[in-house]
Amino acid sequence: MTRPHRVAILFPADVAQGPASDVMRSRFAGIATALSDAGLDVIGAPYADAFVEQMRARLLSVDGVLVWLNPIEAGRDRTILNAMLRDVAAEGVVVSAHPDAIERMGTKDVLFRTRAMSWGCDTRRYASAEAMRLELPASLATGPRVLKQIRGQSGDGIWKVELADPASAPHTALSPETPLRVRHAKRGSLEERLSLGAFLARCQPYFAADGGMIDQPYQARLPEGMVRCYMVGDRVAGFGEQLINLLHPAPAGASPTDAPLPGPRLYYPPSRPDFQPLKDKLEREWISELCESVGLARSGLPVLWDADFLYGAKDADGSDTFVLCEINVSSVYPFPEQALPPLVAETVARLKAKRQPA
Repeated sequence: MTRPHRVAILFPADVAQGPASDVMRSRFAGIATALSDAGLDVIGAPYADAFVEQMRARLLSVDGVLVWLNPIEAGRDRTILNAMLRDVAAEGVVVSAHPDAIERMGTKDVLFRTRAMSWGCDTRRYASAEAMRLELPASLATGPRVLKQIRGQSGDGIWKVELADPASAPHTALSPETPLRVRHAKRGSLEERLSLGAFLARCQPYFAADGGMIDQPYQARLPEGMVRCYMVGDRVAGFGEQLINLLHPAPAGASPTDAPLPGPRLYYPPSRPDFQPLKDKLEREWISELCESVGLARSGLPVLWDADFLYGAKDADGSDTFVLCEINVSSVYPFPEQALPPLVAETVARLKAKRQPA
């Protein structure tokens, strides 16, 4: 008799419980229940670097693992975890999201790799602080920009930057003393006035450990919000909408230092009528182009991931266009309830496609 497929849910271990943390007492309990109801044998894999070998042994006993762990968790990165996940994947365990998928599409570098797609824009990549020093002045001359560190989360290392006095700025090279208006996207940050040289110095840490910065135009329609497309494999499984974002300008008449709080994210099914053009664009065009741009097969797409879009300029017939803001791969949660059944179905399908001998 064939045994049921066995799947692990890897999640951050509770500090007090450690490797004994119970997935059914975590926020992923609903996912575990849905997978179990589909006939899978579900186990928890609470993770911390301190007991990576214990979790390695646990994962080698399963057919697949769904991973929910942030790129930066409790001050630690995923270096140790990713090495372990690559090892268990090499032994035949289905891993989602695989570290290779995270590297290729889950950092801000994807904005540069896909800049030629119709979701792209004038995107520049600075691999070193010196490159940014040389090239940023010309970029700022085109208008307000948004700079993003390649690896970061929760607004950390994302800056809106513009010339403080564009009319008086030279049209050639800017001096280190040129005044800028800058605003960090991290919650609670205020607008500051810094010299170009001071801002470059502040960004220096973003280039450590093979880091870098992505430079894009500020999207004027940011106040209209952000649209998040929740993806299961290569299909749209739901939408999220956030009406106020972290770089939203101050309200009319308010001090430029006022920092509005982001509004709630609202969740919708994949059938939301006004988002159907975006859904069609993703499923019929952009997913194929994304995979080609980053060198990833469709089968290598994560079971669950999301793509965030800002509204671009209206096109010639007045329809919305969309500009990619970021892709999230490492730990997509929460998500619309309508995405859970396709997530379960996709997990079952992948386990069946790569079944290990019992």
